[in-house]
Amino acid sequence: MTSTENFYDSVGGEETFSLIVHRFYEQVRTDDILGPMYPPDDWEGAEQRLKMFLVQFWGGPKDYSEQRGHPRLRMRHAHYPIGDTAAQRWLDLMSNALDSLDEGTLTTDQRTAIWDHMLRAADMLINSNPDPHERGE
Repeated sequence: MTSTENFYDSVGGEETFSLIVHRFYEQVRTDDILGPMYPPDDWEGAEQRLKMFLVQFWGGPKDYSEQRGHPRLRMRHAHYPIGDTAAQRWLDLMSNALDSLDEGTLTTDQRTAIWDHMLRAADMLINSNPDPHERGE
């Protein structure tokens, strides 16, 4: 990265984040744990919101805040029972999405930085203990 280039630019900008998020949601649509958490008529909206969030987080345009205000991720996800099982599945599918990128799209350091953020986000969103999937819900 040059001194004038931010992380967002260095990984390929919106195109890279669009691809990661699209490949993530391709899996979520048919996932037995995460799929039912999403309204079936809002897949495109969910994909757009996650993409805008990640783009803004990593230094791209501030569309997320301009359209939706402060992210408030815990509040926005509070009505979904997210336990360890759902958080791990989210991470599994996100890892698959990252791994699906063409070789050379992300450096090892870039992938690690994105992955570390995903780990923190998944952990922060756990709001159900005991895990609803362990209770058979």
